Amino acid sequence: MSKVPDLTKRVLVGRALRSGQLHEQLLPKRIALPVFASDPLSSVAYAPQELLMMLAVAGASFYAYGPWIALAIAALMAVVVASYRQNVHAYPSGGGDYEVAMTNLGPSAGLTVASALLVDYVLTVAVSVSSGVENIGSAIPLIGEHKVAAAIGIIALLTVMNLRGVRESGTLFAIPTYAFVIGVLGMVAFGLFRLGVTGDELRAPTADLEIRAEHTDLASFALLFLLLRAFSSGCAALTGVEAISNGVPAFRKPKSRNAATTLLMMGVIAVTMFCGVIALALASDVRVAERPAEELLRNGQPVGEGYVQEPILTQVAAAVFGEGSVPFLYIAAVTALILFLAANTAYNGFPVLGSILARDGFLPRQLHTRGDRLAFSNGIIILAAMAGLLVYAFQAEVTKLIQLYIVGVFVSFTLSQIGMVRHWNRHLRTERDPRERARMHRSRAINAVGGTVTGAVLVIVLLTKFTHGAWIVCIAMPVLFALMKGIRRHYDTVARELAPTGEDVVLPARNHAVVLVSKIHKPTLRALAYARATRPSTLEAVTVAVDPEEVARLREEWEALDLPVTLKILDSPYREVTRPVLDYVKKVRRRSPRDVVTVFIPEYVVGHWWEHLLHNQSALRMKARLLFVPGVMVTSVPWQLKSSDRLKQRPEAAGPGSVRRPYYRGSPEQDRTRAGGGIVSERD
Repeated sequence: MSKVPDLTKRVLVGRALRSGQLHEQLLPKRIALPVFASDPLSSVAYAPQELLMMLAVAGASFYAYGPWIALAIAALMAVVVASYRQNVHAYPSGGGDYEVAMTNLGPSAGLTVASALLVDYVLTVAVSVSSGVENIGSAIPLIGEHKVAAAIGIIALLTVMNLRGVRESGTLFAIPTYAFVIGVLGMVAFGLFRLGVTGDELRAPTADLEIRAEHTDLASFALLFLLLRAFSSGCAALTGVEAISNGVPAFRKPKSRNAATTLLMMGVIAVTMFCGVIALALASDVRVAERPAEELLRNGQPVGEGYVQEPILTQVAAAVFGEGSVPFLYIAAVTALILFLAANTAYNGFPVLGSILARDGFLPRQLHTRGDRLAFSNGIIILAAMAGLLVYAFQAEVTKLIQLYIVGVFVSFTLSQIGMVRHWNRHLRTERDPRERARMHRSRAINAVGGTVTGAVLVIVLLTKFTHGAWIVCIAMPVLFALMKGIRRHYDTVARELAPTGEDVVLPARNHAVVLVSKIHKPTLRALAYARATRPSTLEAVTVAVDPEEVARLREEWEALDLPVTLKILDSPYREVTRPVLDYVKKVRRRSPRDVVTVFIPEYVVGHWWEHLLHNQSALRMKARLLFVPGVMVTSVPWQLKSSDRLKQRPEAAGPGSVRRPYYRGSPEQDRTRAGGGIVSERD
């Protein structure tokens, strides 16, 4: 029965890897960059557009604020990267923001960071995949018409790729990520060359359109709020920066130094691409709007519902290379691809964080173990399921999903940097080496600036995005926080309950064995033989009288075989099987509380899925009920049918109960006397 699922699993995921091969899955910097930095690098495809769309609310003239906001975001990126370089050196175990907050600020802060990151990882997958589908849908109408199904299909594909292992998925993602980086940097360089050296005029496809301003003559406060909202939307470029600090264990040695170097490379590349795209978009007069059908005008009239707004990156590529050219098509293709692969940052961060939380008892223990390919398979599957539900709930609408974005990541940014300040304060109290103290003072200053700046940005994000959907995240995080607290409370309660005491070493007075019998056949004989082999204090067979004729036949067969075990017949006026057995076992327990009762249940082992529907239902129900009776042990005695894998195409090996053997060494009368053989009815 298990061969088909196993074969499917091997085809999709690959052969299992030994635990000793874990070192082979560690990543060099050239592979770690696309694995952990694909999210912040791909944000170039939508963060500049979100920034300009917010400014477009007040008209195209407000695009003039774009460069200054872009510089502010670049400065913020530099601060965050510098701060996280301190994190990866101080906490290289992979706990990242969660470990920093838990160690320095306490469990509540640690769980707040964890809940924020888990929510943000799910949103990363949903936003990235939905954005990629939106980009493809503008060129392939069929995808645009079924974008929810397409997005869920892409999530399933990414899940399978990541289940194959970190190194293998990283190798698959490296080529398209580098292709995107080279393409965008080449476009920026060529565009700036045309502007600054050859003096060419760049014209985007939407340069001739006008923007209908929703608000004009903004007061000072309204203007400030608009600029802050544009800034918070552009801060989507920072999502995923924390993933490297959570993934330090996946790097090759020296882990901390390689992670810090990768973080610096990611920051430099992301800032260069972000600022370059903003500069070329403004130079080529790109026009984007939140509601393009109404707010974009051609010859004074709205463009209408039939208008499809092209992503900002493809508009810039059209202005630089010419629409329809080979470089233009290259940029469009790698942009759509990188948006899908950007979700890989979350696929590497979420399972690792989930494993650490499970190790600490805040999530189910199953998340802590690695799968066949040495990846945290359970975490990967849960991430995919949650992201798929989110895509379905919001119909893969990027504009709706983006409003939920980046709240969680700035919560983790802020608490992590505050925790790092306390970390350095604690170490400064004991450090006496002047050079080491100077280094710690410098690191503390970097983290203090990072905490202050990201805290201010968090306030801005909450103020500007709360009514536009961020309130959902503000509810989801406390719910997840309470769930993790409840899981930890359960594990603590179970640990206290299972802690050994002096009473646990007391042996039971006697072992009363009960073999459940429905009819006399090989499984029953094997169960009787095995029960006798355990040498219980007392042994009896028990059957339930549901059908009088069947019970009469069983009684005759039992006497004919002269079995040296007492057969007890339990009356069942309501034709139940489980309840009479439970009542009888409880009666035995009440009669001798210090005794233990062992119930032996014969079971068939079948080889086909449909055979499960025909066998073992009563045995499963019986086991499920007996497990809740104190002082009762339940033992399954299997009998493998020929359809099972173990016996397929080969004869059954001789075993207890497989052939008729004597149950006695002396005469039947002597053995029956010793075992108390006979037939007893509950009514006797």
